[in-house]
Amino acid sequence: MENVKPSISVIISTYNSEEWLEKVLWGFQQQSFKDFEVVIADDGSGPRTKELIRRMKDSVFYKIVHVWQEDEGFQKSKILNKALMGCSADYIIMTDGDCIPRNDFVAVHHLNSAPGFYISGGYCMLPIHISKLIDKEDIEKQNCFNIHWLKSNGIPKKFKKSKLTVKGHVSKFLNSFTPTNASWNGHNSSGWKSDILKVNGFDERMQYGGQDRELGERLMNSGIKGKQLRYSAVCVHLDHKRSYRTLESIAKNKVIRRAVKTSKCSWTPYGIAK
Repeated sequence: MENVKPSISVIISTYNSEEWLEKVLWGFQQQSFKDFEVVIADDGSGPRTKELIRRMKDSVFYKIVHVWQEDEGFQKSKILNKALMGCSADYIIMTDGDCIPRNDFVAVHHLNSAPGFYISGGYCMLPIHISKLIDKEDIEKQNCFNIHWLKSNGIPKKFKKSKLTVKGHVSKFLNSFTPTNASWNGHNSSGWKSDILKVNGFDERMQYGGQDRELGERLMNSGIKGKQLRYSAVCVHLDHKRSYRTLESIAKNKVIRRAVKTSKCSWTPYGIAK
């Protein structure tokens, strides 16, 4: 049974964020749909991350694959391409090591997967004090998705709670009528591995600032449509600093995305196949 291919591979990106990554891995331990593996795309973390992954492998029901590269600055596109090649499944969910998935997260992606489509999910950003407060028990009990628990722990009044409070027909209605277009988001998206390989994966010239959306734009140029599930496929996003965010990388990425939109190209020569 060890060699049976899972239905889904979940790619989780990380970099020296063991406290957050552990919470995310416990989140996947709570999933109702269990036929998946986790592939950790590690952009050069130190030994503490490696030790956490070793420990978690003995504590969770799912298989964990650790794909690591040397730390050469923010090279998320490059490590995601490597992680893609390390996936066993035909269908890929991508998320980040600071996003705890609700217990129906994988099930929603699996249920809504369809040929010719990719899925765009949603997230709720939590403030830093609640991000730190959440522990293993809160994840097991799904407290971090409970608006009453969040309010009791001082969630700001401006917090957008609708993704956590709607389900069923209401969530389907909001998915259909939200003004936000479906886009490939690094924190919560999924698609067929064959479709991603067809456009040659992520553009490795791109650092922080829209490199995930650029992949989605090339997928759409290739004929793949985005399916909006921001009110159904839900995770909570833990707060942290972003020292890797630079105006230079954002400006460079905008130029690349503009060229993709203008040319309507689907293939990047700077992706998996060089």
